[in-house]
Amino acid sequence: MVLQRDDHRGQAVLGFDLESVAYLGSDEGRLALDEVAELPLTAASIVADIASVRARFADRAGVLVETVRLRRKAADKLPGTADWLFTDEALQQATAGAVAAHRARRLAGERVHDATCSIGTELAALADRADYVVGSDLDPVRLAMARHNLDRGGARVPLLRADALRPVTRDTVVLLDPARRSGGRRTFDPRAYSPPLDAVLDTYAGRGFVVKCAPGVDFAAVRRLGFAGEIEIVSHGGGVREACLWSAGLAPAGVTRRASILDRNEDLTDADPEDCPVAPAGRWIVDPDGAVVRAGLVRHYAARHGLWQLDPEIAYLSGDRLPDGVRGFEVLEQVAYQEKRLRQALAAHDAGALEILVRGVDVDPDALRRRLKARGGTALSVVVTRLGSGTASRATAFLCRPSR
Repeated sequence: MVLQRDDHRGQAVLGFDLESVAYLGSDEGRLALDEVAELPLTAASIVADIASVRARFADRAGVLVETVRLRRKAADKLPGTADWLFTDEALQQATAGAVAAHRARRLAGERVHDATCSIGTELAALADRADYVVGSDLDPVRLAMARHNLDRGGARVPLLRADALRPVTRDTVVLLDPARRSGGRRTFDPRAYSPPLDAVLDTYAGRGFVVKCAPGVDFAAVRRLGFAGEIEIVSHGGGVREACLWSAGLAPAGVTRRASILDRNEDLTDADPEDCPVAPAGRWIVDPDGAVVRAGLVRHYAARHGLWQLDPEIAYLSGDRLPDGVRGFEVLEQVAYQEKRLRQALAAHDAGALEILVRGVDVDPDALRRRLKARGGTALSVVVTRLGSGTASRATAFLCRPSR
C-alpha cells in the first residue's frame, strides 16, 4: 500500500511500505510500470492519467504513478537507473552518479561499509571498485529498494538493518551520508545532521571514514568538532555538489583541503604550489570553478595555470591565455564602477544582452541589469569587483566578451 503524508509546504507526498516495494519488484508490478510509463504524466494530462491508472490498477495507482515519475526525474542525475525504485526524499538525497563514481575511484581496493546506504546509489558505484562492500540503513523500505536496485544492476551486496552510530563491521572504511534536513527544512549546523556529525566523529574515531556533507558546511565548525582530515569540495555540471570529509588515514600526507572538478577531471589541494602574483587585468578574466573558491584554493589554481589575482582578497583571476576548456571573459574596457559611466561605456560597445558577475561589491546583478537598460545588439559580460583595500578600495567594472 502507498502511504501519504504532508511535507513542510503542506503538499501531499507519497511514501512506500514493504508490501508496495515487493509489488513493484514483482513480474506483475514490472508489467504495470511498463504500462504506466507509456502515459505522458504532464501537468496538462496528470488528472486524466491518474484516473486511467486508477481504473486499471485500483489502489496500486499511487505507487505506480509515483515510481514512473521518480524514474523520469532520476534519468539525468542517476544514469542507468531506469528500472530502479525510489522514494522522493531518497532521490533528492541521492549522490549524483558522477560524484558517486568519483568517490568510488578514491576508495578502489578498500573494504567499505556504507552505513547510510539508503536506496543503494553509492553501493552500486562501489561494487566494481572496492575490495568488499556491505550496506546498512535503519529504514527497511529503503533497504528493500536498495536490494531491488542492486540486484537489477547485477551487484550482489550484503545488506542489513542497522543504526549508523552502532558499528556492525570492523576493518572497513565507513561511508556515511547524514540527512541534512530537520522538520522538512535544510540544516546547516553539522550537529543537527541525522546522525549528528559530532556523534559520527566520536563513534568512528580511530577508523577510516568518509562523510558526505552539505557544500556550504562551515569548515571551522567541522574542525572545532575535532575533525583533522581532508575536506574535499566536489563540483560537477557547473555547480558545487557536496563537501566530503576524508579521515586523515585516507588523505595524502599534508592535505587538508581539496577541490575536485569532475567536468575537467582536475583536482587541487592545499599541498600544491600557491605562488601567485597580484597584478592589473590582462587579456582575460577567469572566474574559478566554485569548488576551487569554496575550498580556498584560488591561489593554487592560479599558480597551476599561470594566472594572477586582481586583488588578494577577491577570487577573480586574470591572465594572457585561458586554461584549456575554461570559460573566460576577454577584457574590452575597464571603468570605475558608477552606473552612469557604465551605461555610457555599454552604449559605446553596442551592448544588449548582459551577463553580470559580482564579487566584493554589494550589487544585485539582476537589479543592475534592469537599471542599465542596455538595448544594443552585442551580448557582453560585465565583471564588477572591488580592487584594493582600506581607503584605496574602489569598485571597478570590466566590460568583457565571453569566450563562449
